[in-house]
Amino acid sequence: MQVKAIAKYIRVSPAKVRRVTNLIQNKQAEEAMIILDFVHSDNARRIKKVLKSAMSNAQNNFELDSKTLYVKKALVDKGPTFKRMKPRARGRADSIKKRTSHITIVLEG
Repeated sequence: MQVKAIAKYIRVSPAKVRRVTNLIQNKQAEEAMIILDFVHSDNARRIKKVLKSAMSNAQNNFELDSKTLYVKKALVDKGPTFKRMKPRARGRADSIKKRTSHITIVLEG
């Protein structure tokens, strides 16, 4: 049985989050939690929150044991990009793209 949790509109670039999600793919869920504890990144904290939510969904909604769960997929999709302008010299402007992410974690057990 597959259980998933999604965090949408996270204010961080998808490329930065993918670096961390690649570490936990195809690992046991509890082992993935330990890995995320030792990764020095704010993104690891965000991913850990989604992973914890998926584990809770599995336990409460489907009565699955957390020891048998493993991370089948850890996806990071691109969310909407906020476009801003920054004033520069001589009346010009630079565009700033503030990217967002959608983090999806699928557990199976």
